[in-house]
This record gives sequence, C-alpha cells and structure tokens, in this order.
Amino acid sequence: MKTLYTVVVRQAGGKWVTLCLENGVVGQGVSREEAIQRLREAIASLEEAVKVEGDVYSAPVSIRELHEFLTYEVDQPTDERYELCAVYG
Repeated sequence: MKTLYTVVVRQAGGKWVTLCLENGVVGQGVSREEAIQRLREAIASLEEAVKVEGDVYSAPVSIRELHEFLTYEVDQPTDERYELCAVYG
C-alpha cells in the first residue's frame, strides 16, 4: 500500500525543489515532474532503510525548517508562489 505524503514544491535558482513535510526528504530536478519523481525515489530509499535498519531517524519538518526552505535564496519579501501537493510514495 502506498503512503500519501504532503509536499511543498518551489522553483529556486532555475531548478525545482520539493520538500516532504512528513519526513524532511527533498528532491530536486530541472522540471517540476523530475523533482517530484526524485522525491518519490528518495522516500522509497528512506522506507527501505527503515525496513532494513529499523532505527533510521525520520521526523516531520519543523516550522523553522519549513521557513528556511521557503525563504532560501530570498533576501526580501517576495510574491513568489509555492505549491502544496499530495504525493504517493
């Protein structure tokens, strides 16, 4: 069964970046779709590591970490838009 994850998607420095709010995993790509696909692959790797090792650290993203993600490469207030989406991993 696939798990539903909450993901923030944004464009930064000419690339697309994704952040999974449930576990802090990130993905990056030249397109939005590639960034989401890489995030799915990273989540699958994390899930596999948890199955194998059991004691892998994974925690939801804190508000501070989310703020850093949203304001990375931004020196002043911006009208940049961010996308929140659901991704099955």
